[in-house]
Amino acid sequence: MRRAIRIRLRLLAGILFLFAFLLITRLYFVQVVHGSDYALRAEKQYISASQELFNRGTIYFTKKDGSLLSAATLTTGFTVAMNPEDITDAEATYTNLAKYLAVDKTTFMASADKKDDPYEVIAKRIPESVGRSIEEASITGIRVERERWRSYPAKTEAAQSIGFVAFDNDNSLAGRFGLERYYEDVLARKNEGLFGNFFAELFANLDSVVVDAREARAGDLVTTIDPVVQDKLDQVLLAVNAQYRSQETGGIIMDPKTGEIIAMDTVPSFDANDFANGDPAHFGNPLVEHRYEFGSIVKALTMTAGLDSGAITPETTYNDTGCQTLNNKKFCNYDLKARGITPMQEILSQSLNMGATFIALQTGHERFRNYFKALGMGEETGIDLPSEIPGDINNILKSPRDVEYATASFGQGIAQTPVEMVKAMGALANHGQVVTPHIVRAIKLENGLEKKLSWGTPERVFSDKATEETTRMLVKVVDTKLANGTVKIPEMTVAAKTGTAQIAGPGGKYYANLYHHSFFGYFPAYDARFIILLYTREPQGVQYASETLTLPFMELTHFLTNYYEIPPDRATIAE
Repeated sequence: MRRAIRIRLRLLAGILFLFAFLLITRLYFVQVVHGSDYALRAEKQYISASQELFNRGTIYFTKKDGSLLSAATLTTGFTVAMNPEDITDAEATYTNLAKYLAVDKTTFMASADKKDDPYEVIAKRIPESVGRSIEEASITGIRVERERWRSYPAKTEAAQSIGFVAFDNDNSLAGRFGLERYYEDVLARKNEGLFGNFFAELFANLDSVVVDAREARAGDLVTTIDPVVQDKLDQVLLAVNAQYRSQETGGIIMDPKTGEIIAMDTVPSFDANDFANGDPAHFGNPLVEHRYEFGSIVKALTMTAGLDSGAITPETTYNDTGCQTLNNKKFCNYDLKARGITPMQEILSQSLNMGATFIALQTGHERFRNYFKALGMGEETGIDLPSEIPGDINNILKSPRDVEYATASFGQGIAQTPVEMVKAMGALANHGQVVTPHIVRAIKLENGLEKKLSWGTPERVFSDKATEETTRMLVKVVDTKLANGTVKIPEMTVAAKTGTAQIAGPGGKYYANLYHHSFFGYFPAYDARFIILLYTREPQGVQYASETLTLPFMELTHFLTNYYEIPPDRATIAE
């Protein structure tokens, strides 16, 4: 008897425990996990049965301390509409409404006359306080409806990378450019009910903290972009573009060890909150959608390929004749001058086309070509942005002629996207390893869990020894040649190189007075925290990139050093 009672008590206790567990789970689910969803339902008292409040995941910037700042979010307000059938005195109605809202009287009266139309929109995206005041006024014939819309607090900053939401071909709101488009499946919210896939999400992949970007589930995007750095980069780009009246100026700041993009942008740009009045030509992202010939910054890659292959050593010399003819094509140093017997350092210090040509030919066609392919040149980088195009290195892929390899060695005749170029250059800053550039670090799932995204394993292209030798040369460029050594930072090593390329016109001929300026650099040089790529297209009144981009690069370098409190390295490096 007692045994039976104990069994019953245990069974009852088990039932009570299960009930309590389910109740707690339910409360957690309602109040914490989907509290915002229930709040959203409460808001729907303001909307008609045919309407659905717009909902979408948030895109966050990430500050250096790990705190998040909204880059794309939802703003709540009101739509004000009228039912003309209910308006008996349009003049009085207009007067009452005008106390709270600026409305064009002619337009209002025209709408009020449409007695056969039960719904006429007067104004959209009305602030919360104004909408509440109108609703409390209870103006006959006027209705106030809850509304949500996409807003972009950063306005023009990183607009081409963030993108915007607009109506698609199916008349549905969807991401049209940038991250909004690339991660549409993550950001979009389907009306599946509050419980949706909660338990599936909660218990799925608990053993995996890191997931492939392609397997990301619905949630919010946590980007690698630091809003403070992004703001600084934009200031610098705008200043350069204005000073030299350039057609376009762009920049990328990346962590070369991880591929995380800290800031990226081009100008001119647009305000994502007002894209309807923006120039559609600026909606795309030139950093991934346009190819450019970058000129002499490519010499740093050529030098490293020669060193890594064993075709040259830092002590190698060559006879610089100033000009050379290969396959019936003549090309020269930028100043047409011969240097005679010249060491490898001077190829970078003086930016000598003849020296780069020497290295390429010593390396050999196949080896030279394979290095460039291994760096990802001529291929898409895999960055998480839409509409990326590959670079063009067909000159060295298809031609057996020396001249194509010669021009490629100093950055002409081949073209890359800026993000493709920063990926390749990143190998110099990352001890010979290539990483995948990316903007999104993690997905904050709707269940509150966070999944970090995997961007693959770095691939080695150059030996550590070869990149260190090139880095030492590039540091010397900054210390002694760049602005005659006046921009050297005594406490920190900085590796950098300028590039000036003529712009090709129709038929492949180059304009005599149109240039593409580029600048890349990384620091601290031997254990780099950041790599920076800058470019400006068709600057006016100047010829060389050293004139346009040296000071902007150094400004960004000093800013990043101070902002991230990067310790000096000169005292610990044997240069």
